[in-house]
Amino acid sequence: MSKFLSFCRRHCLYLAWFVSVVAVAGSLYLSEVLKYEPCKLCWFQRIFMYPQLFLLGIATYRGDKRIIPYVLPLSLIGGSISLYHYAEQKIPALSKILPCTVGVPCNKDYLNVFGFITIPFMALIAFILIALLLWNGRKEEE
Repeated sequence: MSKFLSFCRRHCLYLAWFVSVVAVAGSLYLSEVLKYEPCKLCWFQRIFMYPQLFLLGIATYRGDKRIIPYVLPLSLIGGSISLYHYAEQKIPALSKILPCTVGVPCNKDYLNVFGFITIPFMALIAFILIALLLWNGRKEEE
């Protein structure tokens, strides 16, 4: 396990950038190719994911881990939005607290694989992976 953590620490920027590439490409595929209209909460999640693609890409190219304190909050806030969005889809009473009044309802499931994998769930996993990779990589190799 130590070798795996050491590998993740050394390559945290590249791995986090790769996760952001997959997340952004996936969201664009769902909206532009499959024509799934993003709801209001999906847009907020995109607001916190899309900049990470560029910030982590530049930091990876430069090998600059000093970006971590600036990108980590984007993942934590975006992940919190994803967690709420997922809960709103799975707990119907939550959609009555802050209902989406414009566009697609936020509790609509375009995708539901195995009864629990939805679009906000996949976004949550991406935010968690990025946050864990950056948290692990924030310190230099000992």
